[in-house]
Amino acid sequence: MVIAGKDLRAELRGKETINASLSFSLVILLLFSFAFDPTAEETRAICGGLLWLVFAFAGALVLNRSFARELPNDCLDALIASPLPPSALFMGKVMANMLILMTVEIICLPIFGLFYNVNWTQQFGMLFLVLVLTTWGLTVVGTMFSALTVNMRLRELMLPTLVYPIMIPGLLAAIQLTTLLAVGEPLTPDYYPWLKLLAGFDLIYTLLGLALVDTVLVG
Repeated sequence: MVIAGKDLRAELRGKETINASLSFSLVILLLFSFAFDPTAEETRAICGGLLWLVFAFAGALVLNRSFARELPNDCLDALIASPLPPSALFMGKVMANMLILMTVEIICLPIFGLFYNVNWTQQFGMLFLVLVLTTWGLTVVGTMFSALTVNMRLRELMLPTLVYPIMIPGLLAAIQLTTLLAVGEPLTPDYYPWLKLLAGFDLIYTLLGLALVDTVLVG
């Protein structure tokens, strides 16, 4: 919680990450609305994919800054050398990144509904659960690779290159669920395996992150 609070306070002071990711998300949603007919049934059929494409790109902007903001004045070395366990440092970063990305997603949802003419509020409870599960998986995987690539010169390019292939199962499940929920349709039993896939994905990669973070940070 200490690391999460520190990162959130730093973000609230500068608002650099959230402003960049939110502006990017809104611009992409607007551009997609020009490319597709918002009233067409085909557009509503792919709205889940469009939404998660935007959120995945916005997530890369958020996650790139996770450990990079610690580089000036050797702050990252100080954090690693502190008595704080690496797992606590990792989970603090994950929670801060998730809150920032969830804020962007919640702000984008009304704009998404307006641009694409979908009634996303009818199934908001289940849609919010899908957002939470998918965002947690994205931030866990992304935070781990953010730590791995923090000292690379091309980390802005390497991070999405590493994260997106691993996120394919989680994003595929999120797209299937969001496409149904975003248009106000309830989940049918046929979609429950996708929900279980999301939960399993989160559990597996959270445990892997906790197991490998010491090696990634300390070597």
